[in-house]
Amino acid sequence: MEGPTLLPPVEPFRIKVVEAIHLLSPVEREQALKRAHYNLFNLSSEEVYIDLLTDSGTSAMSDRQWAALMLGDESYAGSRNFRRFEQTVKGLTGFPYLLPTHQGRAAEHIFFSSLLKRGDIVPNNMHFDTTQEHVRRNGAVPLNAVVREAYDPRSEYPFKGNMDTGVLERILRDEKGKVPVVMMTLTNNTGGGQPASLKNLEEVSRICHTAGVPFYLDMCRWAENAYFIRKREEGMASKSIREIGAEIFALADGATMSAKKDGLVNIGGFVATRDEKLFERMRELLIVYEGFPTYGGLARRDLEAMAVGLEEAMDIDYLDHRVGQVRYIGDLLDAEGIPFVHPPGGHGIYLDAGAFLPHVPRENLPGQTLSIEIYREGGVRTVEIGGVMFGEGKDMSTRLELVRLAIPRRVYTASHLAYVAETVKRVWERRDNLRGTRMSSASESLRHFTAHFEPL
Repeated sequence: MEGPTLLPPVEPFRIKVVEAIHLLSPVEREQALKRAHYNLFNLSSEEVYIDLLTDSGTSAMSDRQWAALMLGDESYAGSRNFRRFEQTVKGLTGFPYLLPTHQGRAAEHIFFSSLLKRGDIVPNNMHFDTTQEHVRRNGAVPLNAVVREAYDPRSEYPFKGNMDTGVLERILRDEKGKVPVVMMTLTNNTGGGQPASLKNLEEVSRICHTAGVPFYLDMCRWAENAYFIRKREEGMASKSIREIGAEIFALADGATMSAKKDGLVNIGGFVATRDEKLFERMRELLIVYEGFPTYGGLARRDLEAMAVGLEEAMDIDYLDHRVGQVRYIGDLLDAEGIPFVHPPGGHGIYLDAGAFLPHVPRENLPGQTLSIEIYREGGVRTVEIGGVMFGEGKDMSTRLELVRLAIPRRVYTASHLAYVAETVKRVWERRDNLRGTRMSSASESLRHFTAHFEPL
């Protein structure tokens, strides 16, 4: 484990193009919050100074990726860009059958709709929001089986994305015949961007295949997970990210991916498998919902950019900087005693809203309250991952009440991150004055995207 440092990581790139950003005045930010009904998803991008809402699709593409866009062969069927994309994914993962999709949730839709039936159970280390919803919409039950350390924000356990293999074995034994697939999300987004170890992946794979159950990955942040394996797992330091990836993928029967994360693109994803019959069922759905199998809802030029991005995401200099940025902002917050999920994850800092605002009851939404205040203080947009996102009905209690500061790839510099840390610090200094938030309206599912709130 690397020790703390307040020195920022040096960017392994030069900046060729810039985009102007503007900080609204405090009065303008308050007006923006009111117009958005205190839901940061409803803010316009012009109203946001530093946008840490998500790292999905918000990366800066490289010069090689922009050049790749000019190679677009927009043929409806059989585009050469698809062949390049297909060769890249197969070479990376070893999965023989794959279908491009416009993003990860489309891959989830195609995958789960082709596999699940009512009454099924789908274990995962921790489901994220759309994964969980796709499972439910197909009549199945999502179960989280992550290790207990994942629920302790102060624990320094290095692999909080690990599956609890004892829990998994009990599920497969007690629910025999009801589990058509076991998944693991790399990294564990819901629990703080935390990685799973190769040893744990090997054990999960063994348990699944002994029980005759397919094992699939949500591989959207697989390169970050492989980076942590390289840094933290014994005997892995001399291996490349590609080599570690090959070991990971050899354990699985397939994967879904939002390439808007470790594909370094603004749009795109895929679903891949070793099961030819499942592939054929998914291909039929893909044609109905996404498009022909050689473009899958994307402009063909996006397939070319995705192929380049999947390669660039394995660069160790890039990953050193990527994870170093997260560690840097974590060190700044640690210096102030501000509580967040330890150790820092791969794609963002997750503030522990429950410890940050211990006087705000869960029914008064401490996570949403904190995210609102961070925007109010400095124009920084974050997202709640707690009772609003994962609570059931009127029950706002969840084991983790977090606010995620997701760092877009290759977008912000160290001075931006220092500004974010200073903004959070100022909210921390007046935290005792915060009283909470009420949800005034919400949809039945995925309510965090569209809900309206009111300050108490």
